[in-house]
Amino acid sequence: MIEKVSAHYSSGGDLAEKIAEGLQDAGKNLKDLKTVDLSAIDEFHFRGRKATLQLAEQMKLSENACVLDIGSGLGGPARTIAEEYGCHVIGIDLTNTFCEVAGIMSEWVKLTERTEFQQEDATNPPFSDNHFDAAMTIHVAMNIAAKDKMYEQARRVLKPGGIFAVYDILQGEGGEVFYPAPWARDPSISHLATPDEMEKLLSDVGFRILDVHDSTEESLGWIEARTAGMAESGPSPVTIQILFGDDFPEMIRNQTRGLRDRRLRTVSYICEA
Repeated sequence: MIEKVSAHYSSGGDLAEKIAEGLQDAGKNLKDLKTVDLSAIDEFHFRGRKATLQLAEQMKLSENACVLDIGSGLGGPARTIAEEYGCHVIGIDLTNTFCEVAGIMSEWVKLTERTEFQQEDATNPPFSDNHFDAAMTIHVAMNIAAKDKMYEQARRVLKPGGIFAVYDILQGEGGEVFYPAPWARDPSISHLATPDEMEKLLSDVGFRILDVHDSTEESLGWIEARTAGMAESGPSPVTIQILFGDDFPEMIRNQTRGLRDRRLRTVSYICEA
């Protein structure tokens, strides 16, 4: 199962080179990049950078904070909060290519001292108890069957009183999910929880849930606006189609229909250890 998940996200060819070429085609100078310049490719979750900043506002971050990003992908959220708050972020991800490219992209925006990325399993991270001041996970648990282990480990590595911000795609009441989706081309590696299941999972491992926000309507408006923008002006040279290939347009259609039908929900949870 781990191999299948990692293979799903492993892009063919030199991913960093593809992204660099796309940025240059978009008129960006690789020697003068900001994190916002990368957000179309490295914040590939519903509502993008805006959603990351909304989570960060509730995480009680300080300049001296050490933050864990579980399922860090290409490192966009890690870099965003490192830049905005001056904190240090360690990202872990199952896909080694993502970790390698995340490190390269941090070099581009001069954030290597504040961000680092390691290939690790979210259900068995190699950190000591009470190690982190805060933690987050964004659109990750859809691929993880053993969510109880993932959240249990997040609770273990957080200091008492630390904030765990969770933002995920959940199973809605409108019916089964359409595939392919960005996290799975078929149901074999898709493990969506319902909102009720999420609250129980987080509470059962010892988190106190401080806030729950259902952003499904916002996510639907966001994806519809992006789709309309691409139809009008054409696709950007830098999009997550670089990661997912030719069936990415179908993935977007399936996500849009899923949100509209309430087959999918996007919900965030702010939890205290």
